[in-house]
Amino acid sequence: MAYDEDLADRVRTQIGGEPGLAEKAMFGGLAFLLHGHMTVTVSGEGGLLLRVDPAHADELLARPGASRAVMRGRAMTGWLRVAAEVLDEDLDGWVREGITYVRTLPAKEG
Repeated sequence: MAYDEDLADRVRTQIGGEPGLAEKAMFGGLAFLLHGHMTVTVSGEGGLLLRVDPAHADELLARPGASRAVMRGRAMTGWLRVAAEVLDEDLDGWVREGITYVRTLPAKEG
């Protein structure tokens, strides 16, 4: 399944002016990287793959449509999946969670 290009455009509109932002095709989706760190990916499986502060992941999991991201059978610490069905109501809030956390990380070299 290809990623949702309309959703990618909505994310781009929200964060496109962010300094240090880049886009890269990854994992069958479109990843938005901030200073080299993946922050949010419009997933080829639908919805978003989102990097969040691991200290706040459990409280974010209580929100509708959120689940732990699992890759190769392993739960990924600090990564959530957000179902497409809830993004019409709260895309901005979810993307803001990812951007806010990734801004706290040092920029990657190269």
